[in-house]
Amino acid sequence: MNDNLPAIEVETAERPDFSVIWLHGLGADGGDFAGITPELGLPESAAVRFIFPHAPMIPVTCNGGYVMRAWYDILSIDGIDRVTDEAGIRASVAAIGRLIERENARGVPSARIVIAGFSQGGAMAYTAGLTHPEALAGIIALSAYIPSPGLVDKDRSTANRQTPIFAAHGSLDEVVPPQLGLAARDALRADGYALEWHSYPIPHAVCMEEIEAVGAWLTARLAG
Repeated sequence: MNDNLPAIEVETAERPDFSVIWLHGLGADGGDFAGITPELGLPESAAVRFIFPHAPMIPVTCNGGYVMRAWYDILSIDGIDRVTDEAGIRASVAAIGRLIERENARGVPSARIVIAGFSQGGAMAYTAGLTHPEALAGIIALSAYIPSPGLVDKDRSTANRQTPIFAAHGSLDEVVPPQLGLAARDALRADGYALEWHSYPIPHAVCMEEIEAVGAWLTARLAG
C-alpha cells in the first residue's frame, strides 16, 4: 500500500539528482508554492525535483475545529505562545521521512535533499530537518517557528548539526509574529547551527526579494 502523502511534483530537468520537499502553510495545499520554481532563478543545468505534498485534512482547534489541511493541530494561541499537538507533529515528521525515503529509492541521497516550508510548513521543515537521522542538504523555514522545542531537543539529530539553514520572516507578520521566528533563530544559533537570517518589511507572505534569496541559497547547495 502506498502511504506517501499525495503531492504535486515539478522537475526542472530529466533525471533529477537533487530534491526539494516544500511544505505549505495551514489551510493551504501543495499547489500554494508549486508555481514558484521558475522564479527561483536556478541554473539551467540544475536537475531538481520539487515535491509539494498536501497535508492531511484534520480539525484545527484554534480555528474553531474546522477541518482543513494541517501538519498538526494548534490547540491554543495566546499572544506569541502556541500549544501544539506533539503527536500530530510526530506523525507529520514520519510522513516527511517517508517522502525522503522515496527520494532515496529514486536515486537522490539525503545529502542532496532540502526540506523547505512556509508558516506551519516551515515549522515542520525545522522539526523534520533537525531530527532526521541522515544529513540533509539544507532546511528552509519561511515565516516559521519551532512548534515543539522539547520534541526537537529530545530527537535532535547529530547528523544535521552542520546542515545549513535559510530562515526568513516578515517584520509585519501578525499571523506568526516575528518574535517567534527570532526565537527559533537565536536558539539555533546558540546551539551552533549555521543559520542565514533574512527579514523583509512584509506581512505573513513571501516577496520577490525573498524568493530570489532562496534561489541563490539553493543554487549554492546545488554546487556543494
